[in-house]
Amino acid sequence: MTRSENSFPRDLLGYGPRPPDPRWPNGARVAVSLVLNFEEGAEYSVAEGDARNEAVYEVIDRLDGVPDTCLQSHFDYGTRVGWWRIMDTLGRFDAPCTVSACGAAVQRLPELAKDAVLRGHEVAAHGWRWESHAMMDRETERDLIARTVEVIKQVTGQRPVGWHTRSSSSPNTRALLMETGGFLYDSDFYGDDLPVTLKRPDGGPHVLLPYAFDTNDMQFQHTQRFVRADDFAGYVIDAFDWLWREGAEQPRMMSIGLHLRMLARPARMWALERILQHMRDRGQVWIARRDAIARHWLDGAGSVARQLGDRSEPDTAGPA
Repeated sequence: MTRSENSFPRDLLGYGPRPPDPRWPNGARVAVSLVLNFEEGAEYSVAEGDARNEAVYEVIDRLDGVPDTCLQSHFDYGTRVGWWRIMDTLGRFDAPCTVSACGAAVQRLPELAKDAVLRGHEVAAHGWRWESHAMMDRETERDLIARTVEVIKQVTGQRPVGWHTRSSSSPNTRALLMETGGFLYDSDFYGDDLPVTLKRPDGGPHVLLPYAFDTNDMQFQHTQRFVRADDFAGYVIDAFDWLWREGAEQPRMMSIGLHLRMLARPARMWALERILQHMRDRGQVWIARRDAIARHWLDGAGSVARQLGDRSEPDTAGPA
């Protein structure tokens, strides 16, 4: 891979021993981002004309080349039942989230994207289909990003300012997001507990908001790491408590990934309630949409942006 294909060099040192203080609102020790993935209707399905079926769900059998009605029903549960169950729970705790939505899912179920906005949540872009971008050519990817942005904007009345790619992005993804000029941040970054600021080609800032796969309900399906609600809740609470303790001296950010068809099963929903109750009881926490976190980060950072791989300005990466 040439430098022109990957213009964001790897930074293994990061902030080192002196990370910036983000100064979260009201003295919060941890900024918590709840990300609700809305992918149902954007998964691959032979029954709907695709060449293959999605392979990530709860049953063991995988069907190749024929319709998989079992898979479809698992995804259907997320939008028929899961959306309302999760949204009602977030509402009881006054916990705003970012809905990371596939464009095709929004196109098929605009009612849910509109409901998210009415409830005060952010709708961010999660690709057109639920797919990796790793092997996409530049023009195909550019078109799919534009298509995703347009349908979310048309349905919600708001242009999405955040992006997250399923699995690995392509070598071009971040550059394409920066070129459009409308993205504030992307979440294709797993390398820190604080955001990182990059410079766009026009000189403006682009924020990398860290995401996480461990504090994520995907582990109910991918690895069976979580079996009961207490497994997920306990793990997330342990992570939060550690960051909260560090946050007395060094405030941090934490992401929690949620999926409609995964978390919203009745036996698992207790996890979300326990997590939110624990955070409210602990205090000094800021539960916020990702766009709000990115904007706060930039407001504190002033006009100076730090590029990955450039350690010449170690103290200017975040809020002063």
